[in-house]
Amino acid sequence: MEDTIDLGFGIRKVWENRRLFYKVLPIAFVLSTALILCVPRTYTASSKLAPEMGGGLGSIGGGLSSLASSFGVDLSSSTTEDAISPFLYPDLMEDNGFVMGLLNINVRSCDGKVSTTYMDYLEKEQGHPWWWYIGRWIRKIMPKPKPVSIESQTEEKSPYVVSKMEEAMMEQARKDIALSIDKQTGVITIVTKAQDPLVAKMLADSTTVRLQHFITEYRTNKARIDLEYYRQLTCETKREYDEACEAYSNFYDTNNDIVLQSWISKRTDLENDMQIKYTTYTTMMTQLQAAKAKVQEKTPAFTQLKGAQLPLKPSGPKRMLFVLGMLILTSFACIVYILRDDIKGFFLKS
Repeated sequence: MEDTIDLGFGIRKVWENRRLFYKVLPIAFVLSTALILCVPRTYTASSKLAPEMGGGLGSIGGGLSSLASSFGVDLSSSTTEDAISPFLYPDLMEDNGFVMGLLNINVRSCDGKVSTTYMDYLEKEQGHPWWWYIGRWIRKIMPKPKPVSIESQTEEKSPYVVSKMEEAMMEQARKDIALSIDKQTGVITIVTKAQDPLVAKMLADSTTVRLQHFITEYRTNKARIDLEYYRQLTCETKREYDEACEAYSNFYDTNNDIVLQSWISKRTDLENDMQIKYTTYTTMMTQLQAAKAKVQEKTPAFTQLKGAQLPLKPSGPKRMLFVLGMLILTSFACIVYILRDDIKGFFLKS
């Protein structure tokens, strides 16, 4: 029984020292309130997108695929024609090229005072708590390593060779933009966060559009390469057919009055060559039309299940919950302080 704690004794001792709570809790309330009020409020917008999935077992064995996905096995992705599974689309946020494209979109604040790119908005229009400015000041006075100088061979800037500031902006964008996909339904959810409600909504809309563009470009990439190939072949065969027609016409017009057998043979050869070129040209035209149809066939359809709504209330930080949590934590610390000798004695006896 010596290793037990007398709760009644502990409650009486805490009650006898209740004046400590009267002193500490108001201070904790004021400090936590002042602390949380320095943190800018943020707004959250979300949208849901359902892309058309590729063919395969997942499209014909819906019940089996759903049953397998509940055990963590994806049958549809293992049989899809795509090299990239749709479940890897959220990993696009790890790619600098995709994120840099989002940083270049235009955003606008609700009051209309801010109209700039998302990168400039993050750099110049974001609010920060006071300790962020202290940290930035410390970073400025700290010695910095000499930056690595890389001379670009092209005028176009690569998203994979970025400055320290651009890298920080991309990391912030990755925190503010979240992509997730439901493994059972394939629905992609896009959640964006910003300090202005309209910026959050525009960011969600732009991310949805850019994701659709990426999926379309990827799914139709092979078909577009084939289309360009057949377009070049068609132009080449058309040029050869035109040259054959011109050669036949010139020869016929020049030697119209001649009836020699050699002239007739030459005319027949030119006519046959022209006919062969025409057949090749029409064949390429048919292939070109088929390639155009293939691009359209490969272009996925998208269903917008949920559009991004302009958020009316901030999503964070939860100020009341933060203050309440700090008061509870302070009260617990006061109880430990009051019962410190009894707690210490209990553990020594144990």
